[in-house]
Amino acid sequence: MSTKGRWADLAPRLISAVVMLFLGGIAVVAGGLVFDVLIALCCGGLVWELVRMLGPDQRAVALQLGLLGAAATLAAALWPQMWMPLLVAPALVGLSQLSQRRLYYFGFSLWILIAGFGFVWLRNVFGMQWMLWLIGVVVVTDVAGYFAGKIFGGPKFWPRVSPKKTWSGTSAGWLAAALVGIWFGHAQGVGLGLVVLSVLVSMASQAGDVAESALKRKMGVKDSSALIPGHGGLFDRFDGMLGASVMVLIFLTFWGLPSGTL
Repeated sequence: MSTKGRWADLAPRLISAVVMLFLGGIAVVAGGLVFDVLIALCCGGLVWELVRMLGPDQRAVALQLGLLGAAATLAAALWPQMWMPLLVAPALVGLSQLSQRRLYYFGFSLWILIAGFGFVWLRNVFGMQWMLWLIGVVVVTDVAGYFAGKIFGGPKFWPRVSPKKTWSGTSAGWLAAALVGIWFGHAQGVGLGLVVLSVLVSMASQAGDVAESALKRKMGVKDSSALIPGHGGLFDRFDGMLGASVMVLIFLTFWGLPSGTL
């Protein structure tokens, strides 16, 4: 592959990333209903893309389930004590609406919606700084992995599922996440526990990417949609965020976030 071809997607990818970071940054800083609505809309779009991949001929169902997913995510944000039944409902409804691949829909849609609630809980309960930490870990994992993979190449991480991922890019993502953990931990007075958690979140982010890649290969599609130039669809861009959010939600539920030297 020529140098020009190797970097052909960089410009639209960077422009789209800047726009997403700008809009996401406004919502993260604003918090509250602004952030809740943005997350709900993203979750609705993700569910829509999921249904379009699983059943390309069921466009009306995709729109209906996407709207239901958005409504359920917003409702869970407003009534967090009811988050589980609210988020399970759209997954169950889809089982009766789809004509094929119902279990794929159930599992992936539930993952999407629970991850969305994880974002809302992290921002609303723990504050903006922890949301910025999560975003930082996922972004540097992706960026470091992208450039290290392009520059160094080398053995593939899992060629049957994600043929573009390399071990050099994967390990670079872990290292970058650890550096974010060190920097943020120093700023917040938190010890090495956050470095470990940052690397685990990085791994979960990469696992989310691999899960989405496996689904696309199963469905025979290159991108989840064409909504975002240079990135494909929402699922292509936020698969890592979904994996990271669920990992953090597990820690929030059972242990809480690190608050001192470990």
